[in-house]
Amino acid sequence: MTSALSGTPAPTRITVPVHQRTRTRTETAIDAAPAPEEIPVPEDQDGIDKLRVQIDAIDAELVRLILHRTALSHAIGTARRTLGGPRIVYSREMAILERFRDLGPAGTDLGMLLLAMGRGKLGRK
Repeated sequence: MTSALSGTPAPTRITVPVHQRTRTRTETAIDAAPAPEEIPVPEDQDGIDKLRVQIDAIDAELVRLILHRTALSHAIGTARRTLGGPRIVYSREMAILERFRDLGPAGTDLGMLLLAMGRGKLGRK
């Protein structure tokens, strides 16, 4: 494929798919999956290095957010135990897993890992 203006080859782009599903009216904007993003394919090592810098920044932010999510979940679990509630609220976990299904089969695995991290030991010593 060539650019209409310059006659030079147009850069290759990769579209990152996001699995779409029908949403219920009770789901909030936080549940909405982002539109697929087109990423230009690097043409040299410098371009690859620049993308890796972005990946490293995203990874650092993901780790920070996962640690924060885990702390929030532990606080909720402690409150539930103190209030005499159940250790696990399965309807809540199913809603969380549904959100991660937008990422495909690996998304469900990721959701399960996050739930496991948030549950902690569940009374195990």
